[in-house]
Amino acid sequence: MAKQVRVIRMSVEQPLWRALSGYRVLTMLYAIGLFASAYDEFDRPGIAIAFYVVLVVWTLATLPRVQSAVACTKRFLAVDLAIALTGIVLTPIAADDHHIQSGGPTLPSIWTAGSVLAYAIKGGWRWAAFASTPVAVANLIERGSPARDTVHNVVLVWVASIAIGYVVEVARASERTLARALEIEATTRERERLARDIHDGVLQVLAMVQRRGAVLGGEAGELGRMAGEQEIALRTLVSGGLVPVSRVSLDAAEGAVVRAVEEDDVDEDDGAVDLRALLAPYAAAKVSFAEPGAPVPLPVPAAKELAAAVGAALDNVRRHAGEDARAWILVEDEPREVVVTVRDDGPGIPEGRLAQAEGEGRLGVALSIRGRLRELGGSAELVSIPGQGTEVELKVPKARGKAGTR
Repeated sequence: MAKQVRVIRMSVEQPLWRALSGYRVLTMLYAIGLFASAYDEFDRPGIAIAFYVVLVVWTLATLPRVQSAVACTKRFLAVDLAIALTGIVLTPIAADDHHIQSGGPTLPSIWTAGSVLAYAIKGGWRWAAFASTPVAVANLIERGSPARDTVHNVVLVWVASIAIGYVVEVARASERTLARALEIEATTRERERLARDIHDGVLQVLAMVQRRGAVLGGEAGELGRMAGEQEIALRTLVSGGLVPVSRVSLDAAEGAVVRAVEEDDVDEDDGAVDLRALLAPYAAAKVSFAEPGAPVPLPVPAAKELAAAVGAALDNVRRHAGEDARAWILVEDEPREVVVTVRDDGPGIPEGRLAQAEGEGRLGVALSIRGRLRELGGSAELVSIPGQGTEVELKVPKARGKAGTR
């Protein structure tokens, strides 16, 4: 069956870059507005106007640079911070003494914080601390003395940028952890699907060869012994398996990348099938089949998985209850779900045997039955009383089946 690769990108960092782009434009306009409102306080307005021309051109031309971590290079960050520092240092040259002593804004004003925030988003809190330091020094030089409002603004920029840088680092670590968890889940689901197929075919054949070989003896006995060893090895591989390392996007702004491989069931999802038609072949001399008088429609993938679970339950009856055990299949079409019950008159399952079987790698009930129903959004309940047989009740919700089984 055809496979399709679904790529999932997760990033809480990308919205920060978009917000930074808008912040730079808005603060540029804000700085120009402050200059226009305090134009009379500038002895050399030409210097300020020249700086704002550079600021406008630089801000608009470099908008693509603040769209992702890859585009925002170290060279860009250095030039961007240099422009902000230049504007701060030029402020006492362009403005009069009253503007400086009264705590008037610098030429770039709060646009400077955008440069520091770019460092924080790009490299975390250490980069933010590195960029905040020269900004603090430049502000102290601009005022000529450590005034209260200047110290307040310096500390505010320092703390805010470091906090944002730390949050970005935590978010990146969380994305990697989430990507790893999703990939483990996807790999586990695929391994369980393969394990069910192997259990329904290869493992049963190996077990049969082992039993027949032990009865026949001689070379057949040796073949049976080898088949038993391979069965144990294969069960160990199926119940364990390796999980590949999570892949991370080359562009850190795109976040972690998880590739989940799924089966392409597009053709099968287009229609439904009568569940009775899939279960009828299980009827035999020692297997009774009771069905409703009307069709029991289910989507093809859901019906096939449910029928396979019934087959696995009947196989357990033959293997553990003996060839002479009788079994009954009952199909009930409820308003919200389909219920299939498989009951036998065997000796039952001793208490704790299922948990022991799972520990030994014998995953017939865990994967072939419960695993299938769990993927369908349903459930499998097993009730067994020693000496009174075993009953397996399989439930599949109709709403889940109509929407698909993925």
